[in-house]
Amino acid sequence: MTSTGEQRSARVDGQAAGGGPLAGVRVLELGTLIAGPFATRLLADLGAEVIKVEAPGRGDPMREWGAARCEGRPLWWPIQSRGKKLITLDLRSPRGQELCRELARDCDVLVENFRPGTMERWNLGPQALAAVNPGLVYARVSGYGQTGPYRSRGGFASAGEAMSGLRHLGGFPGEAPPRTGLSLGDSLSALFATIGILSALFERETASGEGQVVDASILESCFAMLESVAPEYDRLGAVRQPTGTRIANNAPSNIYRSRDERWVVIAANSDNLWPRLAAAIGRPELAHDPRYATHDARGEHEDELDALIGAWAAERDASEIDRLLVDAGVVCGPVNTIADVFADEHVQARGMLVTVHDEELGEVRGPGVVPKLSRTPGRTEFRSTWAAGADNAAVFGELLGLDEETREALAGEGVI
Repeated sequence: MTSTGEQRSARVDGQAAGGGPLAGVRVLELGTLIAGPFATRLLADLGAEVIKVEAPGRGDPMREWGAARCEGRPLWWPIQSRGKKLITLDLRSPRGQELCRELARDCDVLVENFRPGTMERWNLGPQALAAVNPGLVYARVSGYGQTGPYRSRGGFASAGEAMSGLRHLGGFPGEAPPRTGLSLGDSLSALFATIGILSALFERETASGEGQVVDASILESCFAMLESVAPEYDRLGAVRQPTGTRIANNAPSNIYRSRDERWVVIAANSDNLWPRLAAAIGRPELAHDPRYATHDARGEHEDELDALIGAWAAERDASEIDRLLVDAGVVCGPVNTIADVFADEHVQARGMLVTVHDEELGEVRGPGVVPKLSRTPGRTEFRSTWAAGADNAAVFGELLGLDEETREALAGEGVI
């Protein structure tokens, strides 16, 4: 690792038993809002020590994002900042940059999601930090990547989703392409950045002993999700179009409205599942009907299939549909609201609702640790604070050795 063996051992020993597979890995987060902080939240969930840097007097805008308020506070911040150490540091000032370099000296990973070129202007680019820590894995998340003609464009999830081709595939033919209702592109780029970070850490430990730059972009992360859309265009000139609630020529696989006004996914688009569904809806003869007997044939007659399955579903409540089709071995599932998810026994049994202990809001529940590891499962208890710089004393004092008088002077100068 970037530190000595004794330092790494001390880090691991300082973590609670079962703290996660990344116990002993120290991460410096310089990002704001969604993509960078989501990546570091995933690393923190798996046991990494994450030190989050915020600008003095301003903090991460995520502290104020979200229309829904509890006790006057939005509820995204406790989830996104959970398990992190919070410090303040002015990266625009020479002294702040110097302190950042000192922090990076004893970190394994740095994550930033500023516009390309920003870190270089602050003398904190990869080359500058490699000079003080050759083993540093330097992860960069941006709209379009660190190179190329779009590198300097402002990058938000909405634009990256649109320009990647992902958003074009949503919605219904002839209508405006809708958005998911989430910053999907930010989350996807955070996931790919996390994969890159873990890959770089593995390579450093098993091969070179050196760090490297992880360059993750929103556009490319969304483009990577397009399945066969790219080769279809490359070889056939086919431009896939939006198909509403189903995927064209992949039937039956759609949502159907139940008698009690619930939407239910029913998917039996493989040759082994279709006979099961035909029998479950009381039409076993359809399994061998030439119109539906093969995958291609069902694709050609998808409207007919949707009509007959929809009529069957409309005569039953969602719970009955679910019971009948699960018993028949057919893929199905209700379209849940978040209230339904919270009440779902499987979600509860899998530990996917975990509690963040927030100093102002009390207990706040959010998504659990993903994925599940059998021996080092990661953290299931988290803390959250609204105090900017809550861990200044611990980080600058214990990690950098700055005494209280020095810290107070730096705070007075607006550096921390």
